[in-house]
Amino acid sequence: MTTKVEESVLVNVPVSVAYNQWTQFEDFSRFMGGVKSVTQLSDDRLKWVAEIAGVKREWEARILEQVRDTKVAWAATEGATNAGAVTFEDLGGGQTSVHLSLEYEPEGLVEKVGDKLGVVENTAAKDLERFKAFIEDEGYATGAWRGEVNPGASVGTPGVADAAASEGDKGKAVAAGLGVAAAGAAAAVAGAAKAGGGQDDTATVEHVDPVVPVEPVVVETDPVLGVPPTTGTVPGTGDDGTDPAARI
Repeated sequence: MTTKVEESVLVNVPVSVAYNQWTQFEDFSRFMGGVKSVTQLSDDRLKWVAEIAGVKREWEARILEQVRDTKVAWAATEGATNAGAVTFEDLGGGQTSVHLSLEYEPEGLVEKVGDKLGVVENTAAKDLERFKAFIEDEGYATGAWRGEVNPGASVGTPGVADAAASEGDKGKAVAAGLGVAAAGAAAAVAGAAKAGGGQDDTATVEHVDPVVPVEPVVVETDPVLGVPPTTGTVPGTGDDGTDPAARI
């Protein structure tokens, strides 16, 4: 089950300034919450390290299409499964509309609970607001890359299907407080359900006496006849191997 996110923000800078700043991927940690680092491996390859709600995620992504002052589209190639695009629209008068389209696949308990609570949507909206504040406060981009990647490819808005090479971390997120975060997130969901008047689905488990395992009785057989010996002691019988009841 995948989730799609659509968020936009209006920034009061020319489109070239907004776009130029976005091409500085290694500066993303300055305004993107949870992003620890972005390393540009080549013109079209990026390595991401992020941590949200105590869950650390790493992935590599390939830029599928980058058109100057217009669009950056990407898809993960390994690690966390995600894909999407950021588009820039010149509104004139020194204003630019920045729109983010993202599709991702939540993995693991914490991410799935966070997905239900809209953590990624809220984070994306706040990231765009921080980008707006960052670029408007500066008034200029910290750098620029005016090259292009596959111009005219018309890849549209990539989705997780375009990230087929990415198998995801399958919930193997590394986080010191993973258990606490999971418990807290689950408690938050339960609290929200009760606050909304939802039915308490807590199951009642009846007490069942434990079953005591009984060791099997091993009876030796005569190696020639293949039947129990007529002499010797067999558990549950008399000393001579006969049934005690038969001697009464």
